[in-house]
Amino acid sequence: MIKQTLRMLIQTIVLSAIAVTAAAQAGTPLVKVIVSPDHRDWTYKVNETAKFAVQVMQYGNLLENVTVDYEAGPEALPDIRKEGVVLKNGKMDLSGTLKVPGFYRLRVWAVVDGRRYEGLATAGFEPEKIKPTVTDPADFDAFWNEAISEARKLSLDPIITLMPERCTSDVNVYHIRFQNNSFGSRIYGILAVPKRPGKYPAILKVPGAGIRPYAGDTRLASMGFITLEIGIHGIPVNLDAQVYANLNAGALAGYNAIRMNDKNSHYYKRVYVGCVRAVDFIFTLPEFDGTNVAVTGGSQGGALTIVTAGLDKRIKYAAAMYPALCDHTGYLNNRAGGWPHYFKNTPPKPGEVETLQYYDVVNFAKRVKVPGFYTWGFNDLTCPPTSMYSAYNVITAPKELRLFLETGHWTFPEQSEMLNNWLAGKLKE
Repeated sequence: MIKQTLRMLIQTIVLSAIAVTAAAQAGTPLVKVIVSPDHRDWTYKVNETAKFAVQVMQYGNLLENVTVDYEAGPEALPDIRKEGVVLKNGKMDLSGTLKVPGFYRLRVWAVVDGRRYEGLATAGFEPEKIKPTVTDPADFDAFWNEAISEARKLSLDPIITLMPERCTSDVNVYHIRFQNNSFGSRIYGILAVPKRPGKYPAILKVPGAGIRPYAGDTRLASMGFITLEIGIHGIPVNLDAQVYANLNAGALAGYNAIRMNDKNSHYYKRVYVGCVRAVDFIFTLPEFDGTNVAVTGGSQGGALTIVTAGLDKRIKYAAAMYPALCDHTGYLNNRAGGWPHYFKNTPPKPGEVETLQYYDVVNFAKRVKVPGFYTWGFNDLTCPPTSMYSAYNVITAPKELRLFLETGHWTFPEQSEMLNNWLAGKLKE
């Protein structure tokens, strides 16, 4: 019996290793397009020339007579495009520059056996000098103070339901909901609380873009933190996946642009207020230590991290990955704006520019007063680094930016670990 159990365990380990190896192999392209700036930090002075070495490789060797297409220029607004360029030795050199602070990007596609393989690199030209283009409304603070005050006239009316199937030996997991900014409008989420009696710091996890279920963070909770992972769409976060797919294709398609010409009813109003109400909810928990609360997220969640820290003075620490929703009017000033790229391809309609000033992350970043950890890469095609620096550069609070240069809209495991370690260290100081 013992031998049989041992044999089954070994088989399981071997099969798991094979599965991991297969997954790793599946994620590795057959042809690699490597674009390398000549400065190790990918950073240049304005008017300096950035030189890019391009190599197309297969099986570790340069691929001869390979055909490539490429585009180059300011990120999101390339002004050079070439197609059908043959590289006899599998490599070429290109260069570019900028006359103002910003980012210059080179994207190269190799065409091999009918398939396209992409490589890119992005040079930063004095990014620390990038300034935002968005206007800060004179009544910005009054607008948001009133919105939060009105929401707080409603009781949170929280409903907390234990999820036994998700609990662990040291963490209780709950599906929760509470009232948001109008009667019947609720925020839903997954709450994870250490089982061991005591008082704990809390981490509010705010979501990236999309419509999906959430699982909660039992790993951080097992380390001695209350974690609250919220959704923003006013629907339970534990439903069948098809429900979210239907909403994404139907009623909530393009939710980020709903009523973007009316500051009082733009979709993100309930979202931003909902993040503050989530902090209100955390402060009602008997296990919370009453003081130490942080907020974190990536992309849309990175934006909501800065928004929450800017709106709620109870937040002690903020950790944001590649924040979205920054400097929307960049595109109206001949440079990249933030996700969701409102004005990249269509001119603004009446009221849109004025409304989005109240929702632009840049204006919340100006109001952040707590230590922050920020991280992103130069190759992000979703949240252009110009837009992210527009927000980061106006933060006057203590801040730390950790760059992982080649990352796009994703993170290395080491990057996420660094962020979590920073949060844990701060909350347990």
